[in-house]
Formats: sequence, C-alpha cells, structure tokens
Amino acid sequence: MEFSVTFMSAGLLVVLLWLLILKSRRQMCLPPGPSGLPVIGNLLQLDKKAPFTTLLKLSESYGPVMTLYLGRQRTVVLVGYDAVKEALVEQADDFTGRGPLPFIMRATRGYGLGMSNGERWRQLRRFTLTTLRDFGMGRKGMEAWIQEESKHLAARIISTKGMYVCVTGSVYFLSGTVSNVICCLVFGQRFSYDDDHFLHLLEIISETLKFGSSPWGQLYNIFPRLMEWLPGKHHKAFERFEVLREFTMKKIQEHKDTLDPSSPRDYIDCFLTRLSQEKDLPTSEFHLDNLVSTVMNLFLAGTETASSTIRFGLNVLIRYPKIQETMQQEIETVIGQERSPCMEDRKSLPFTDAVVHEVQRFMDIAPMNIPRHSLKDISFRGYTIPKNTVIIPLLHSVLKEEKLWATPWSFNPQHFLDQNGNFKKNPAFLPFSAGKRACVGESLARMEIFLFMVSLLQRFTFSCPEGPDSVDLTPEYSSFANVPRRYKIIATPRL
Repeated sequence: MEFSVTFMSAGLLVVLLWLLILKSRRQMCLPPGPSGLPVIGNLLQLDKKAPFTTLLKLSESYGPVMTLYLGRQRTVVLVGYDAVKEALVEQADDFTGRGPLPFIMRATRGYGLGMSNGERWRQLRRFTLTTLRDFGMGRKGMEAWIQEESKHLAARIISTKGMYVCVTGSVYFLSGTVSNVICCLVFGQRFSYDDDHFLHLLEIISETLKFGSSPWGQLYNIFPRLMEWLPGKHHKAFERFEVLREFTMKKIQEHKDTLDPSSPRDYIDCFLTRLSQEKDLPTSEFHLDNLVSTVMNLFLAGTETASSTIRFGLNVLIRYPKIQETMQQEIETVIGQERSPCMEDRKSLPFTDAVVHEVQRFMDIAPMNIPRHSLKDISFRGYTIPKNTVIIPLLHSVLKEEKLWATPWSFNPQHFLDQNGNFKKNPAFLPFSAGKRACVGESLARMEIFLFMVSLLQRFTFSCPEGPDSVDLTPEYSSFANVPRRYKIIATPRL
C-alpha cells in the first residue's frame, strides 16, 4: 500500500512538471509543435531510423519553425530553405552556437573545434581555416596532391586484375585515398593501402559514423546519463575512439620531437608553434587538449564524408549506366585519358559537374545537420527560442524542397543544367550547411569529390555482378548521417 502511494505521488509529480513546461512554453512564445509525453517528449512520434522524415511531415501541420522535445531536451526545428537561410545566414551571429551532443562531447572530452563555442571556437576556426589554406586547401597545390593520390588508387584497382573491387566494402580503397589527402595536410604524410594499422583506423572511423547514425547512438545523445549505466554498443564505440586518440597523440609527440618552428610541415607543426608562442597567455585556446581533439575532428570528418559521397556516386553511376557513359564521353572529349583532370576543367564539363552536384544533393549526407544551440534567448520570426535550446536546421528539407527542385525525390542532373546544357547554380544546394558554422573543409571536399570521380571515370567503367537494378540508393543508416549501401563493384579498365 505504501509503495503504491509513493509510486502514484511520483507519477503526479512528473505530470505536474510536464504541465509546468507546457505552461512556460506558451508564456515564452515558443514556436508551435506537437504535444509530447512526460520524460520522453515526442520520441515515440519519430521514425527511429529516419527521424528527419517525421520532422518534415510534422512541419506540414506546425509550419517551418516548430518546437518538440527529444526526451526532456527542448528542440526547435527549422524547415525549408527560407527558414534555414534566414537563421544561419541572415541571423548568423544568433545561430553560431553548437549543440553539446553527448556522444561527441564524451569522445572529444569537450575540446576541439567541432563542438566548441565562444572564444574557443573563434580562435580555433580562424587558425584552422588560415592554416589549411596556407597548406593548399582549395588551391593549386592541393590539386597536385589529389592528382597524385588518384594515381595510387588507379594502380591499386588495376592490380586486382579484373577481380571484384570492393570500393564500397571492407578493403577501404576509397576511404584510404580520401583520408590520405587530409593526412597530408594534418600529419604531413600519406599512408600505404597495405598499412594494417591505417586500415584499422579507417574501419574505426566508419564504425563510429555508423554508430552515431544508429538508433542506439541517438538514444545515447538523448539519455546519456542513463546509457552510461546500461550495457550496449556505446561502450565499444568509445573504446574504438580511444584508439584514434592514441594514434593522434603518438603523431603529435613525433612532431614535438622533430619540430622546426621556422619550417612547419603541416597543421600539427603550426599548432605546436602557436602553442609555444602563447603558453603564458591565459586566454589562449592553443593547448594540447584542443590540438588532440581538433586533429581527430579533421581526421574523421576529412575521411568519411567525402569518401561516403564518392562511394554513393559510384552506386549512382552503376544504377544509371547511361549517365556514366555520358560523363565518360564528355570527359574524354575535354580531357582525354592521359592528362590528369584539374579544377579548371570543371567549367568545360557541365554535365559531369551537374552529376557531381546532384550526387551530393540526392545523398543528403547530413539530413539533420549538426545541431546548433542557443547560447542566449533568440528572437526569430516572432517567436522566442530560449537559451539552451537545441536547434536543428533541417538540411533534408532544403535539399528536397519541392518548390526549389523539379523532381526532388528522383536523381536528376537536370537540376543543375539550364536549357542550353550549361551548368547552373541553385541557392538551395547546401550539403555543407551555411553561415559561420558551415563545414570548415568545404572547399577541400568539393575539390576531392570532383577530381576523384572524374579521375575514376577517366580510367574505369563501373558495374556490379547483379546488374544495375540491384543497386538500392536509399541509405543504409539514416539519422545523423546517410551512409551509402555497400556493393561489390567491378572496375573495368577503359581501353
């Protein structure tokens, strides 16, 4: 009897707290949204595999700015190009805050560029952009690195002698190729495709992305304290991440031992030099913890996002062989099969450029963006977004917005071509987000995706043993990131 009374009292307390939340929601002039349940909020209403599809559907009832609760976390969702652009570009200063995603915060220990805010974010972002550009990001020097890496990849594919090339499978050919570009910038070296430790790191990066995009990973982000007490895959994910941390710290120590401040070799050297210069400055964010976590940020993001996009691109070309053939004809006419492609060729390859853009739009690699966080009360479109609210600029709704794309749910290169076959831009093409927290490596990723895809099509024709109709372009994991499905791929050298 006593237990029943206690249980009922606890239940009434939870309900009362929830009613208070709803009352304060009305008083604060929050954006409208669906009613939820105590403790779990609106979680049961969301598609656990693809929550962004539910958010898009809910916006039909509640509009482009809406409030819901992921567990107890108040969340405002921005839907459609107009709302996302107004927030991230026109009110950029209000929306620069980064949401404290528990999984990433635990993995990076709260340091580094990716999840930082305020002065830490400003110092690290300014330094990272400047340093990467100094080492060639988005410039001619970077083209040469990518061209050289393309030759390594082609040689490895040819060495398979007609066997299946698991470009999207466990061999990690493509991940290694893309990763070597960011490795040259950050670590000052490339790694062999036969380096078992390097391949193991690539596997860890891939598995980390899969876990973060899985329902289990999302559950950790919503109920981190509870999940810490429960057994599950998240413990293994953190163990894997520690391997990345150990590798990064080893590389940093190697740089310390051989550092010549007058002749920096890469990002780590530049950071260590700045760390030494500002070691007695209390406001400096250049210390070891930020270096370790920022390097891991760059290594992971610079490896998986571009390589996943290229893998998806190959799936598209196998699914639509006529598109592949048209690209190859255009590439052969403009470049031939001997000269390495360069970014200057892009303006002479409008169809190829359109396909590359459409691959990124259709893949929709980060449908829910990386969440923002209100660092103060924000006034937006007549509503108040209170401090400590998670904000989701729904990129999925921008890349698939029906009024801005002729056939948003179909793969269609004509989205980026005018009536004369010339390339045309679309302002809603925002795969790298927008505003002050847009992807720091956007120019590098654009260059990699274009040059690697052109180089591959210049040398090979891609197919799979089961035929084009067997290729499913829907993602394997759809939450934090859309991951392309894996197929055995045949790369046939072009004569």
